[in-house]
Amino acid sequence: MYNAYIFDQDGTVYLGDQLLPGAASTIAQLREAGKRTIFLSNNPTRTRAQYAEKLSVLGIPTPIDDIVNSSFVMVQWLLRHAPGAQLFVVGEESLKGELSAAGLTLSETPGEIDIVVASFDRTFTYRKLQIAYDAIRAGARLVGTNPDRYCPTPAGGQPDCAAMIAAIEACTGARCDPIVGKPSPIMVETVMTLLGLPPDQCMMVGDRLETDIRMGIDAGMATCLVLTGDATREKLAIAGIHPTLVLECIDGLLTDGG
Repeated sequence: MYNAYIFDQDGTVYLGDQLLPGAASTIAQLREAGKRTIFLSNNPTRTRAQYAEKLSVLGIPTPIDDIVNSSFVMVQWLLRHAPGAQLFVVGEESLKGELSAAGLTLSETPGEIDIVVASFDRTFTYRKLQIAYDAIRAGARLVGTNPDRYCPTPAGGQPDCAAMIAAIEACTGARCDPIVGKPSPIMVETVMTLLGLPPDQCMMVGDRLETDIRMGIDAGMATCLVLTGDATREKLAIAGIHPTLVLECIDGLLTDGG
């Protein structure tokens, strides 16, 4: 066993509003054994408090300090690297609220904007694209919360942050840098600081090869791919990415080598 287990959430622990089989009991056993459990999400449409509440309602009581999502990582990055910047957010109210609560300043005036923050945005409009375009043409930098092409849902999925980034890059010629969510080393640094452990004492558990598993491998962690979300054995065979462990479901984590 490892000293810490870092879990992706949607597609790994739950799918939509349904807990996946064995998730609650597996996490409870890890905690009883004294192992740290941290939960990650690239989805910035919920706050850390909302993720903690969701896990708790589903039967996995979780404090807010054990949640890391891409909006939290973005807030930390901006506070370190651009504390006085004026921001324009292509994103939803939850992200705007977290940025404002951290003391960061939001603007919709292109000449005032220093950084355009692109995110998963189900309220995306041409007006937002125009403001981003004008701001970047005037010298603003483009950064992003996460690189996901789509967000999994029980109905199949929704276009995610990569679509917003692509639209802004296409009309401006700008390059989005950094993108702070998984598999970014910026998210790894945030998690490692929270845990206070070296990566080789941690296992990353997730359902996406290019974000969850790629991040764990790049960071030097053990990795466990679960086949309850995005990844399939067919995708794994052609991905060129090699997890430490591949499971049909999270409930095999304690019995199959995790």
